[in-house]
Amino acid sequence: MQDLLKYTLRIADTSLILGQRLSEWCSKGPTLEEDIALSNISLDLFGQANGLLEYASKIDGSRTADDLAFKRNEREFYNLQICEQENGHFGDTMVRQFLCDTYFMLFYQELSKSEDETLAAIANKSIKEVSYHLRHSKNWLIRLGDGTDQSKEKVQKSIENIWKFTGEFFEMDDLDNLMYANKIGVNNIKLKDEWDIIVNQVLLEAKINRPKDSYMMTGSKKGLHTELLGKMLAEMQYLPRAYPDAKW
Repeated sequence: MQDLLKYTLRIADTSLILGQRLSEWCSKGPTLEEDIALSNISLDLFGQANGLLEYASKIDGSRTADDLAFKRNEREFYNLQICEQENGHFGDTMVRQFLCDTYFMLFYQELSKSEDETLAAIANKSIKEVSYHLRHSKNWLIRLGDGTDQSKEKVQKSIENIWKFTGEFFEMDDLDNLMYANKIGVNNIKLKDEWDIIVNQVLLEAKINRPKDSYMMTGSKKGLHTELLGKMLAEMQYLPRAYPDAKW
């Protein structure tokens, strides 16, 4: 059960941390409509994280979903490092979202086939949400890349800066291999070809050059992160840690 717990936490943490980061756009969006859209996408990610953390809590048997979200330390989180990267300007956020959304769509499509009924159900629900997220980020990437010289230059730099975090999408360690062998988890390596096809098509339409696959960041599966996660958790977990007995 510890293997299933850790695998579930990996998926949950990725949604939780990306949702938390995206929520920082609330009241700061470039337009009212976009402010609402980003807030809604953030809420979708929190919803996915909550379902997964509730399941993790059930597997764990001793900690609640809130405990798992607010009372674990940085090294106990397993989210993909790309999700903890700062929002930057709007183009930075849209590039990060597009790369993540493409991965999420493919990942949840495969996870929906899991023999673990709970994970499959969460994946099926998430597919409907992520399909919108992907359409939203894809359209913005094309709009920015094929827009003004300034917007094109900015998003080109955005994708070059964040590309080194995309390698983690397709990593497989012993736990991943075990979950896949037991028909519970996903073979991330098999997602790469389809991810490449989607990303390449959109970048071509957006007139953005794809960075080369060279050095890639890694370590999230072992609880290793960039310095940004610790700062985010300090803010995200402040109230629950300051008032541990409070009822929400």
